[in-house]
Amino acid sequence: MDKKTISADGTPIAHESTGEGPAVILVSGAMSTSGTVAPLAVPLSERCRVVVYDRRGRGESGDTAPYSVEREVEDLAALIEAVGGEAALCGISSGGALVLEAAASGLPVRQAAVYEVPFADALEGGAALYAEYTADLTEALGQGRRGDAVELFLRLTGMAEQTIQGARQSPMWAGMEAIAPSLAYDDAVMGDGLVPRARLASITVPVLAVAGGASPSWMREGNRAIAQSVSEGTFRSLEGQTHMVEPAVLGPVLAEFFAG
Repeated sequence: MDKKTISADGTPIAHESTGEGPAVILVSGAMSTSGTVAPLAVPLSERCRVVVYDRRGRGESGDTAPYSVEREVEDLAALIEAVGGEAALCGISSGGALVLEAAASGLPVRQAAVYEVPFADALEGGAALYAEYTADLTEALGQGRRGDAVELFLRLTGMAEQTIQGARQSPMWAGMEAIAPSLAYDDAVMGDGLVPRARLASITVPVLAVAGGASPSWMREGNRAIAQSVSEGTFRSLEGQTHMVEPAVLGPVLAEFFAG
């Protein structure tokens, strides 16, 4: 990261940009850093100035207690100011929920795009699953059981138990435990896990909600509901794509939306 911008509460936010054109800030999801979304910046940077950053509590950015979603919105406000006072936002997974909240908060956001925000309206027992996860995650992190917190998240994503235990023995596990406290941040951003329709109704800028055609139907329906809840929303389904979307497929769709 070649730059650091200071957020309203004094937290340094590390970021870098590539390409030229309208500014687009990429917002990563849970257990992710700027490196996770960096591959998406490659095709998008052909038509846009793409900014990637480490959300607070991960990567090269700092952190300041206590956490609140409003502080993360302030981080985006600081980044927008740093890139010229206006920008489009693009959020992946739970990062999309943060993007939508930032747009609803009245930040100078030109457009907003999200990919597979995991709102669980169409998932059977979705609200109860999120409530149980929140309670168990809070307990695990409160007791310093970072590995258990990571396991809870991976289980929530549908990862098989054998795969989770294999991951726990892998070299990447230490890094996952290092940013485990930020799982509480994404949990807070997701609220009760349901589409915040009333909040989204206050968004006045164009919103593009995208999901993978090979993802579970509840994921597509949740993102379709996002597009339907804003005043100027569009829903797109990408054939053959899952939650682990290919940057070469999503990138051109985003570039067309942001740069026309």
